Amino acid sequence: MKLMISIGVIVGGLLGGWLGGLLDGGNMVGVWGILLGAVGSLIGIWAGYKIGQNYL
Repeated sequence: MKLMISIGVIVGGLLGGWLGGLLDGGNMVGVWGILLGAVGSLIGIWAGYKIGQNYL
């Protein structure tokens, strides 16, 4: 379960930060990058928990 949650946080945070960087003109440390990275991490926690519940 911990592994799935960790993978979810990493993947969600990276995807959210990347999308935020696209919105902020390539600045990954801008407001959108940080905000969407945090939202992506939270979604990754939820998704990793659900995957861990179903498959482990």
